[in-house]
Amino acid sequence: MPHLNRDGVNIHYEVSGDGPVLLCTHGFSLTGHMWQATAAALADRFRVVSWDIRGHGYSDSPADPAAYSKALALADMAALLDAVGADQAILMGHSLGGYLSLSFHVEHAARIRALALVGTGPGYRNPEARAGWNQQAEERARFFEEHGIEGHESAEAHGNRHRSAQGLALAARGILAQHDGLVMEELPDIRVPTLIVVGADDTPFLGAADYMEKRIAGSRKVVLPNAGHMPNFDQPALFQQAVRGLLEGLPG
Repeated sequence: MPHLNRDGVNIHYEVSGDGPVLLCTHGFSLTGHMWQATAAALADRFRVVSWDIRGHGYSDSPADPAAYSKALALADMAALLDAVGADQAILMGHSLGGYLSLSFHVEHAARIRALALVGTGPGYRNPEARAGWNQQAEERARFFEEHGIEGHESAEAHGNRHRSAQGLALAARGILAQHDGLVMEELPDIRVPTLIVVGADDTPFLGAADYMEKRIAGSRKVVLPNAGHMPNFDQPALFQQAVRGLLEGLPG
């Protein structure tokens, strides 16, 4: 299993296929394994790079809380692109991974060819709403500290394998929690082709999908029927069709 050493923290990643690079980032308490079927479907024309966010899966889970932050996660993403020799890439992210992909655009817009945002949102401008989100992140952290990995449906579902409940707790506090409204504020600055995918039954994120569609010029929203927060699992054929529509429409 390939790893990228980031100042002593090993970041696990996998590469399949050949062609333009597609960097896939998973949601909180999931792993890069969630993209396995998508990678198999797209590897005929794209080089699919999936990875485990620090604290998740086969990536390391350092004990120091300071080793978990959005800034470090974004630096991991940039280092992964460097490791596979990609000056630019298409970024696809689910939930937390979508928020990180949008955050990456804030920091490294020139390195992005296109965005695919799956079951995600742009965060919160309102401090009270953001505090509510952060309270949920803290509750998720406490769950893992008190109950471990076992029994948490998303932690072991769909082939995910985690090594550290404490890593997930620290990732919840350090990466899942939000501290500003920069992503929301900079949505109008996105100029790359953008696909927004949301499940019709993913009630908490339907409004976020609508908002992003309105704020990102030229973006395309796809609502998949009979699908929840993980539409790539609930409707794999329709999901892959939507993503292919974005990727195959890119110039060059």
